[in-house]
Amino acid sequence: MKQYALLALIAATYCWAGCKSPAPGLFGKRTPHEMYSARISDAGLEQTALGRLWKAAAAQSLSQPVTVNLPYSEEGYFSADKPLALGLRFIVKRGEKVRIALSVNSRPRAIVYLDLWEMRPDGPKALAAADTAASILEYEPDASTSLLVRMQPELLTSGDYTLNITTGPSLAFPVQGGNRASIGSLWGADRDGGARRHEGIDIFGKKRTPLLAVAPGTVNRVESTNLGGKVVWLRPEGKDYSVYYAHLDEQLVRSGQRVQTGDTVGLLGNTGNAKHTAPHLHFGIYTFGGAVDPLPFVNPLVKTPPRVTGSPDIQRVRTKAATTKIYHAPNSDTGFHSVPQHTFMSVQAAMAGYYRVSLPDGREGYVNTGSVVGLGTPLRQLPVKTAAVIREAPDSLAPRKLQLAAGTKVAVLASYNRYHFVQHEGTEGWIEL
Repeated sequence: MKQYALLALIAATYCWAGCKSPAPGLFGKRTPHEMYSARISDAGLEQTALGRLWKAAAAQSLSQPVTVNLPYSEEGYFSADKPLALGLRFIVKRGEKVRIALSVNSRPRAIVYLDLWEMRPDGPKALAAADTAASILEYEPDASTSLLVRMQPELLTSGDYTLNITTGPSLAFPVQGGNRASIGSLWGADRDGGARRHEGIDIFGKKRTPLLAVAPGTVNRVESTNLGGKVVWLRPEGKDYSVYYAHLDEQLVRSGQRVQTGDTVGLLGNTGNAKHTAPHLHFGIYTFGGAVDPLPFVNPLVKTPPRVTGSPDIQRVRTKAATTKIYHAPNSDTGFHSVPQHTFMSVQAAMAGYYRVSLPDGREGYVNTGSVVGLGTPLRQLPVKTAAVIREAPDSLAPRKLQLAAGTKVAVLASYNRYHFVQHEGTEGWIEL
């Protein structure tokens, strides 16, 4: 009871402090997750089984994350009796902004921590953090990189959650009314018979269509050149690169002018070496190291996560085939182990085509949703030949739940190793074969 009272005190203290906590991601200030972890230590709870499991889960989520492809979505459930920490690793291109949105449905309200990390050779580097009071993280990397998001609820909380990870452009689209179909020539295409490569993208449209500032910033230069014709250079505020608009029919800004996102900087045309082509904007981005592909910065085609195909309401399943593969990551044909037919699994989350599951021995992984079925329909009625005990777990040392007399019939729902998972008169548990 002391442990539960202390945990309640920690939760109450954090709920009060959370409204006053420093903005996450600022150097020298602890994240909400770090503050809660410190409270666990201060209360002496890291010496308890639950406290140790919570901290071990947090560490494992960073050292052994699951690799996923973006966009990504999952719906799941976290239980009060088993500390959970989920680490998902993914790639984000330079110019993209990643958006991580978490919604939690619980009563009473559960606190769930989100932390974003960059995966580096010398270990993860913390980038940003939030809790369910502000359960959206957005981040724009300075270079294409591997990121990791960790989700972890407080101790002794349970609830349903939905997690979505998407990417989108970090800049606004530069041509008024344009879309992905307006882009007709991409980065790296041959120019001058292969003598050089295209250092930008071409966005086509009607002549004198307004060209828009893609971000707040300052106009660097307004000039005319043989190659670009009438051009405008814009330096977005707080960025280490400049944006290049070329082939304008008319420039409508001056050097040194401050602009806001959506302000008109010029009109689309075909000046310079584009005089024999259809009107278009050559749009480029230049860093101190040279040009970079601008498409991720402005690509208006934002993909939505695949639809979750499994049911997050199914929390226990059994396998259907003679053998079923449990994968280390979704959408992966490598890294798996196999289990026999009717194997019991607990479902932690559902996503497109997969369930994340755990076996009774604690091993976790991913199974195809079509390879398992819920436990609603018993496999068969089994008469117990001799007196038997229903236990909480498939272990001869697990606590007893019910004593069965010889001849008692039980409904068999699933199995694991030498045990059946059974149901009898409202009691569920494990009996040894």
